[in-house]
Amino acid sequence: MKRKKTNSRNFWSGVLTLLCVFSSVVAWSQQTVSGNVSADDGPLPGASVVIKGTTTGVSTDFDGNFTIQAEPQSVLVISYIGYAPKEVVVGTQTQINVLLQSSNELDEVVVIGYGTTTKSDLTGSVASVSSEEITQVPSSRVDQVLQGRAAGVQVTQVSGAPGAGTAIRVRGGNSITGSNEPLWVIDGIVVGTNFNLNNINANDIKSIEILKDASSIAIYGSRGANGVVLLTTKNGLGVGTGKPEVSVNVYTSMQMLPELPDLLSQAEQIAFTNESAEFRSAALPFPNDPSTYPDNDWVDLVTGPAPIYNADVSISGASENVNYYNSINYFNQEGIVKSTGIEKFIFRSNLDIKLSDNLKAGFRINYSRIKQDNGLTSFGGNAFGTLRTQPIYNEDGTYNGFNDVIGSPFSNPLANFELNTNETFTNNLLGTVYLEYKPAPAWTIRSTFSPEFNNTKQNRFNSSQLPGNLAIGVTDGGTASVRTVASTGWNNENTIQYQTDINENHSLTILGGASFQKVTTETTEAEAAGITSDATGFNNLSNSDPARSIVNSGYSGFQIASFFGRINYSYKDKYLLTLVGRTDGSSVFAEGNKYEFYPSIAGAWKISEEAFMQDQNLFKDLKLRASWGRSGNQAIGAYRTLGVLTEANTTLNGSEVPGLTLGRPSNPNLKWETTTSLDIALEASLFNGRLFTEFNYYQKETNDLLLDVTIPRQTGFTSQLQNVGALENKGWELLVNSTNISNDNFSWNSTITLSSNKNKILDLGGQEFIDVVVDPIIGSGNTRLIVGESVPVFTGVNYLGTWKSQEEIDASGLSSQVVGGARFEDLNGDKIISTEDNVVLGSPFPDLIFGFENSFSYKNFDFSFYFQGTTGNEVYNLRMRNHYFNRGETVKFGDLRDRWTVENPTSDIPRAGGDSVTNTPSNSEYVEDGSHIRLKTARMAYNFPIEKMGLDGIKNATVYVSGSNLLLFSKTRLIEPEASNFGRSGLGNIAQGYLNGEYPNPRVITLGLNITF
Repeated sequence: MKRKKTNSRNFWSGVLTLLCVFSSVVAWSQQTVSGNVSADDGPLPGASVVIKGTTTGVSTDFDGNFTIQAEPQSVLVISYIGYAPKEVVVGTQTQINVLLQSSNELDEVVVIGYGTTTKSDLTGSVASVSSEEITQVPSSRVDQVLQGRAAGVQVTQVSGAPGAGTAIRVRGGNSITGSNEPLWVIDGIVVGTNFNLNNINANDIKSIEILKDASSIAIYGSRGANGVVLLTTKNGLGVGTGKPEVSVNVYTSMQMLPELPDLLSQAEQIAFTNESAEFRSAALPFPNDPSTYPDNDWVDLVTGPAPIYNADVSISGASENVNYYNSINYFNQEGIVKSTGIEKFIFRSNLDIKLSDNLKAGFRINYSRIKQDNGLTSFGGNAFGTLRTQPIYNEDGTYNGFNDVIGSPFSNPLANFELNTNETFTNNLLGTVYLEYKPAPAWTIRSTFSPEFNNTKQNRFNSSQLPGNLAIGVTDGGTASVRTVASTGWNNENTIQYQTDINENHSLTILGGASFQKVTTETTEAEAAGITSDATGFNNLSNSDPARSIVNSGYSGFQIASFFGRINYSYKDKYLLTLVGRTDGSSVFAEGNKYEFYPSIAGAWKISEEAFMQDQNLFKDLKLRASWGRSGNQAIGAYRTLGVLTEANTTLNGSEVPGLTLGRPSNPNLKWETTTSLDIALEASLFNGRLFTEFNYYQKETNDLLLDVTIPRQTGFTSQLQNVGALENKGWELLVNSTNISNDNFSWNSTITLSSNKNKILDLGGQEFIDVVVDPIIGSGNTRLIVGESVPVFTGVNYLGTWKSQEEIDASGLSSQVVGGARFEDLNGDKIISTEDNVVLGSPFPDLIFGFENSFSYKNFDFSFYFQGTTGNEVYNLRMRNHYFNRGETVKFGDLRDRWTVENPTSDIPRAGGDSVTNTPSNSEYVEDGSHIRLKTARMAYNFPIEKMGLDGIKNATVYVSGSNLLLFSKTRLIEPEASNFGRSGLGNIAQGYLNGEYPNPRVITLGLNITF
């Protein structure tokens, strides 16, 4: 089934019509506006007052006064070096007085768990990402734009497929069995670690805060050990009273295939394949001239440039008692690999109502409908894993389905595109309703109820006419399956807060609360085989062989009850103390282990407020802080403490009958994994706020790791899940924000983030190591958990090049070796290459993670570029067996042009065909340098001078062009160092850094337009 293409002409016609409707407004006349600009310590002479979207502006006089001609719909931008700019809608005002606040980063308001505070009053480690950073470069998922923007947060784009998620590690991974993904909280709603972020429109987001240390995450207790990401959506505050504000954001992008791995050409591959066969005394697969065989570029056949279309419209506003924000978004991305793509419709409505002086209510609703085309071919396996000589069609014009070189069926991707289907539809409704009551000025009582409904349906169909089946005479029909997942959950949060100042020296805020959550998930799956007609596909599973049908269903659920509290105390606004405690109870554990308490304590000293700091001009603000605490990780799914019954047939009266047996041992003693953290940090604002820097050092230790432990066979089982392990993470983070130049016409700002994390296994329950990834061909461990090493490490034997002579082979004592073949180190000297010779070859963890951004503004033009990358990490190239060491039946890397031959006897690249003798083990040649630098984004924008152009009724308009993934400097043979063969969950929870020719990250060029009315 082919995917219907988007009609771009209709799309843009609709957009233009929409813009014309919104731009039909009545012009208002200009008026004289006077005012004053000041700060806490007096007037600000020379402050800039500019009409937004124009170059029209004035400067304040010695007393901070100004006068300017403006229209009612004009927006005045008031700015001064070292202070945060303000925007004011003129409206009917003729006198506007503005108080500017210091632009010091320490004075920014940040969201924390169950509240907000200024950064200057933070005692914990919180990284903030603003809406401007999020929306500056278009992206289908908000997690993709976090890469490199927050120190201590490693974001890895594991696949370039449309809608693909990222792997996020906040200060390293804390678990082996459980998830290492952070907890996501959207508008106060705990949505978990696996929430599909495709459901959220990035343009709806106001800010993102990432909680990193024990003080900030302890308020989320058992779910915060891997960090917490707080996502806050927009509201109508700041728009001004009266006329609603309408924003339109449209863009179109073109995705292009990035640089691809270097592979042998058709003629070079033919020579290698024949050479391999000749070495084995086999018939030559290609006895004729290369020009007589097909030369099919399979990468070109299964890929191509692909468009992205996006349009979203938001309407927001505020009055004295109501503020609102509503938006609708349409997003359509076709994949650069055919048969992949994603189409989304998202609607959001946020409303806050002041019912009385002490009563407030509101709601947040987000609905999304997603269609995902999951892909019908493997990029790595089919695109550059298939010989160029493989025919597309048979002589009669039908699709080819047999590989004559290998002598087995061939999965023809072009036939798959035409005949098969694999698609997923998802409907998600995420909402919350709240009531907030202030019985007295110092007291705030708030209660929220947040339901979530998620329904997913996946349709799969494999045609009976697939050429791979027909080529070997398999005519037993097609297969189809339909799988549905229905998840329902709710979350109830209740808090009471008391805030007071005790004389001039003491400030106290006390928060207490209770949280309750329940989630249930039901799955139903039906599979059918023997479908003789493609007419109905997956829509009529009864049109099949009933004897081969399979029906499955499942149910799971969990409940969590929590009670928490926090005390914030400040003395003279110089000495800060925070105490946090939370008790969590979970249904996934057995009686006696359901509840756990998680405490934390943090303190901060505002050194710059001390008397001895008042006569210096270097530091505007200087703060030292430290925190200690515990947080948890549930780490297991529902029912893991229980034994599980599995199907097992038995014989009764001479006949086989179905039965059940215990398939997994129970363990009622399982409990939470617990992480204890220590954080020390220094924050400083220098040169009147033009430079802000923050340095953090942290240390974390996780105990009671859940691991599968070997148990006596007399129990009837080989292993049992137990709390036995421990590991630690240590690291540092550095953030630098700098205002390099700032004047009326030109500004230049820079941001640098640097971080380093080292983790180490402390205990594996008495075991020295555990093999995690086992080589499927020869059973050799290529990844291990080893006490004293990071989680995990790549393991294998050392590759020593090639055997240069028979004398070398004879002297080694190793059997089955050939001259020109791969040579490996016999570390223990037993004359056998085995796992006993394995050594640690590398780790996927980088020594340094960095991000570097520069943004420039000149009059109406904005320009920015952003680099990110890593150094010191390794990757494990799973394609090396087929594309480097294996025989000639598979495509080879370009390195093998310089392979060992009789004419090239000094080469350390193995000869063609040698793998059939050596049966290549996991070795050091598989492990490559994963260090890389990527030009993640570059953006050029022009802000239209609205008033000069006479565009009455338009507040601002910006047109921009941007690029993503424009440059990549990498040493890996597969080019893309961030991909992950195991994804972001399951084995991918710890086995990052495995490359297997994953879906490439495309280069993207975007043209967009933002207009606000």
